[in-house]
Amino acid sequence: MDGILPLYKPKGMTSHDCVFKLRKILRMKKIGHTGTLDPEVDGVLPICLGRATKVAEYITDAGKRYEGEVTIGFSTTTEDATGEVVCQKSVDKIITKKEILRVLEELTGEITQTPPMYSAVKVNGKRLYEYARQGIEVERPSRVVKIYSIELLDEQALYEGETVSFRFRVSCSKGTYIRTLAVMIGEKLGYPAHMSSLTRVQAAAFTLEDCLSFSDVEKLTVEGTIHEVLRPIEMALNDLPKYVISDKLIEKVKNGAILSVPELFKAEKGPIVVTEADGQALAIYQAHPMKEGLMKPTKVLRV
Repeated sequence: MDGILPLYKPKGMTSHDCVFKLRKILRMKKIGHTGTLDPEVDGVLPICLGRATKVAEYITDAGKRYEGEVTIGFSTTTEDATGEVVCQKSVDKIITKKEILRVLEELTGEITQTPPMYSAVKVNGKRLYEYARQGIEVERPSRVVKIYSIELLDEQALYEGETVSFRFRVSCSKGTYIRTLAVMIGEKLGYPAHMSSLTRVQAAAFTLEDCLSFSDVEKLTVEGTIHEVLRPIEMALNDLPKYVISDKLIEKVKNGAILSVPELFKAEKGPIVVTEADGQALAIYQAHPMKEGLMKPTKVLRV
């Protein structure tokens, strides 16, 4: 089977756990996920099957959308609800909706984040969470990410109590830590904070409405109809420019031929999807590193 399976990842499983379970259900080895989703986060996890594993990185690199909850009043070691409390400060004033909206606006656009210690980022060949489990604090590389939009999902005008929670929806670039964003929201309001819940509602072109549960996958596999619900490889390449070639070039592209860069794509620095007239993706091309005016395939998708 070749295609993309939009999976609903339940809480309590890692992305790798999901791949392992699907290998057993589908009885196939060539399966890959499209980026780590923390165990306590549920939601959209596109899974690539067969030839679709070649395009997994383009889903990973695409924007994501989440709906979650920030709790103000204490922070944790993991920046989410699973960690131990490290800092506590009761909310001693009323927080207004207007204040929250101002903070969300300040955090929209390009922001700099430092990945949490409990994350999969590698430092000196080891994952940060490996250091964290050993009680070792290491210097973490900051990164610039883009917050396209943040919306407050709660309607109340005033928030008060020892702790305060509110829900939000955020659209963001690859590499954004929503846990860290929750902490940043708290800091701007003057309190320690953490992310108390999170659901990924969209990854690239795939939404919650598209997703299948593990029980759905098992049922369709038994019925022999699972292939009917797989999404085409092309859905992973929606955001990339497309170059439609003539029939006489199809076999050359399948064999990995070097092509001239079309005039339309002369200024294009990123990858270009070469397709047939019907939109079927044949290969992904990039400017040739040594031969100006030419481009070479980085991935041949159909042979």
